Amino acid sequence: MSAAEGPLVVGVDTSTQSTKALVVDAATGRVVASGQAPHTVSSGAGRESDPREWWDALGEALNQCGEAAHEAAAVSIGGQQHGLVTLDGRGEPVRPALLWNDVRSAPQARRLIDELGGAKAWAERTGSVPSASFTVTKWAWLAEHEPEAARAVKAVRLPHDYLTERLTGEGTTDRGDVSGTGWWASGTEEYDEGILARVGLDPALLPRVVRPGEVAGTVRDGHGLPFSKGTLVAAGTGDNAAAALGLGLRPGVPVMSLGTSGTVYAVSQRRPADPTGTVAGFADARGDWLPLACTLNCTLAVDRVAALLRLDREAVEPGTDATFLPFLDGERTPNLPHSSGLLYGLRHDTTAGQLLQAAYDGAVHSLLGALDLVLDADADPSAPLLLIGGGARGSAWQQTVRRLSGRPVQIPEAKELVALGAAAQAAGLLTGEDAAAVARRWNTAAGPVLDAVERDEATLNRITGVLSDAAPLLERDVTSH
Repeated sequence: MSAAEGPLVVGVDTSTQSTKALVVDAATGRVVASGQAPHTVSSGAGRESDPREWWDALGEALNQCGEAAHEAAAVSIGGQQHGLVTLDGRGEPVRPALLWNDVRSAPQARRLIDELGGAKAWAERTGSVPSASFTVTKWAWLAEHEPEAARAVKAVRLPHDYLTERLTGEGTTDRGDVSGTGWWASGTEEYDEGILARVGLDPALLPRVVRPGEVAGTVRDGHGLPFSKGTLVAAGTGDNAAAALGLGLRPGVPVMSLGTSGTVYAVSQRRPADPTGTVAGFADARGDWLPLACTLNCTLAVDRVAALLRLDREAVEPGTDATFLPFLDGERTPNLPHSSGLLYGLRHDTTAGQLLQAAYDGAVHSLLGALDLVLDADADPSAPLLLIGGGARGSAWQQTVRRLSGRPVQIPEAKELVALGAAAQAAGLLTGEDAAAVARRWNTAAGPVLDAVERDEATLNRITGVLSDAAPLLERDVTSH
């Protein structure tokens, strides 16, 4: 390892599929070491993971970083949002965590919306209308379907909270991640005791919300990780808020993230409250807001279609009138939790490559449909769209986004933006800087810009029409028949 110019910090991304760790020079943003280890997610009706696997994966990822991790002066953990982690009195999981893409709580989401005054009341109260992804609906599902497990719970955490607490011994969270639970009031920035009472959750079971820039704690003894005792631990945050930090995002700049889920978001200085439920009114990790729309089906769904067609994921062909809605896991945007994939318009001359392109088009259509709602009305419509996530490296994704958005598309060269954002948050503890300013100093958003092309209105309109006509079919719960 070459000598660093400044102190070293660790940024962690504990995502759906794996945990990644970066050791970063706080002065320059240079990544001096990295590691990654996988975890498992259940298949079938639910999506669950054992939180202890995340801890083991964190240890493995840090061990891959070698001596650099031991030298780190601060650490921060970014993690997948919404997951319900339930712990007993010893801090052990009561049951596997219910993940963000577990949509079994869709009935509870509908019931909670009705019971607390409707969608508009929820949006005004919490900033968001809860879908099956939100933690509050998962708790309601657990209380209804596994009441003995719910009674055994002595602490409720989000995924990044769980790892932070194992490091520090303190139950903490941050405003960015807690804003995705459905039980945090965005207007007052406090837990909403009325909502908690409605779902039977004692607020004493919840973590303390750490303020932006505040130290969450220090690394305690006996953790088994290659950190020195007393290493500073930042609040951490949810993955999207961490990626926004990692980009050093300024208000009004649009971001599209192509990963297991797809997201579009932008930083705003106005508290969002979308009564349609399309936009989640998240807080960011700094003090502003992060209105965001999320789809459940993005790169994994398109890769699955490619595998079914026995094609490379880049083997797309233009010129199809077929429409493919790749809602393989149900969908959140649009809110169709019971939907499945739908193919319409197949002809004798339709090729496999055209079907694959149609799957890309369907996935991107869902994200672009929410982009105008995410952006403030005065945002520059010609500003480049920042394209991030694993899919951003793929030519087929780049060209599909470019063609359907009509915007210039910028592809930051920096990888692992969630972990980089967490590292910037950790660096801010040491320097006293705003974490986004740290990332801008590191120049993390730099990358090539693809020029705008004429927007493909015909394809967008065709997909919109099919989606509208097929809505009754897509809303049907086929598993109940």
